[in-house]
Amino acid sequence: MTTPRPYRLLCLTQRLEELDLDALLVTDEINVRYLSGFTGDSSYLLVAPSGVTMLSDGRYEAQLATQCPGLECRIRPPSQPLHDLTCDALCSLQLPGGGRKVGLEADQLSLSMYRLLEQRCRGIELVPTSGIVERLRMIKDEAEIETIRAAVRIAERAYLSVLPLLTPDWTERQLAHQLEANMRNLGAEGCSFAPIVAAGAAGALPHYQPSESAIGDSPTLLIDWGAKLNGYASDLTRTLHRSPVQPSFAHAYQAVLEAQLAAIETIGPGVAASEVDRVARQVLKRAGLDQAFKHGLGHGVGLRIHESPRMSSISEETLASGMVITVEPGVYFDGQFGIRIEDDVLVTDTGRQVLSSLPKGLDDCRLIL
Repeated sequence: MTTPRPYRLLCLTQRLEELDLDALLVTDEINVRYLSGFTGDSSYLLVAPSGVTMLSDGRYEAQLATQCPGLECRIRPPSQPLHDLTCDALCSLQLPGGGRKVGLEADQLSLSMYRLLEQRCRGIELVPTSGIVERLRMIKDEAEIETIRAAVRIAERAYLSVLPLLTPDWTERQLAHQLEANMRNLGAEGCSFAPIVAAGAAGALPHYQPSESAIGDSPTLLIDWGAKLNGYASDLTRTLHRSPVQPSFAHAYQAVLEAQLAAIETIGPGVAASEVDRVARQVLKRAGLDQAFKHGLGHGVGLRIHESPRMSSISEETLASGMVITVEPGVYFDGQFGIRIEDDVLVTDTGRQVLSSLPKGLDDCRLIL
């Protein structure tokens, strides 16, 4: 994917002017990648209206020349730690008008690194910041959206190809590993997160880790998985069940599905993320299941599996065209089962578009072994 680096950097420098900052030291690897296109690690980006400099080391000279043509790079020798190179770059920073206010990514930078910069960079005002680049990343461009679409398609194909292979002897971990293998064979870099495969009562643990337990005759099977493609994530969940279906499960499943559909229908530009969450909770409350919904409704996806906007009752964010979010209501009953249904949704100029297409009705999600 071609990264529109100049446009993203232009948006960032305009934001710095609004925040009265003369420069920003970008130390989060994902933010460095987003702004520059560089996929390596152990490198920082110093961004100022007067110019942008990558701070890296000799391992990446050739890679930087390929991925970031035209970008100024300061390469440290093996004898110089990255923090020394960073201090040198900040101290030699020449800004119009003598400005010396440099923003730091406070959510990522360690306290020890901050204190070192504070001690070594006399005369520079170090300003803690939060979410500057992350807010830019919330709005995906067409290339990013197409990559996420492709990641969704790979995840769906991998899921559909593994279901016919299942037998009662398969373990949760075996299924998780086969999903990853199938996604890789379809062109993914791998999983966007460690898949959750939870049989029976294990489904009541939202962040369960697959075990060596066999699927056996478990009445339910929850699968939460996603593919990573060119750095971008997809995130899907389906909950399968055996026939005959238990009435308590059928009631809960239909309520979760209706909550998800109602939430999706609410999505659009200008809608508060908290309102989408509220709509889903209201559906579950009418079904008497609101207390079993123990997490937020969803989250943004992109270069990270969990990113802004957060879809929860306490979110202060407003949806905008170009955001890609998950909608994943769930209910959990200790010692019995859990149900979660999740799709990836693009916010459009006029509403929303569901990027995933796997069937999710109760009859569509039968577990046949």
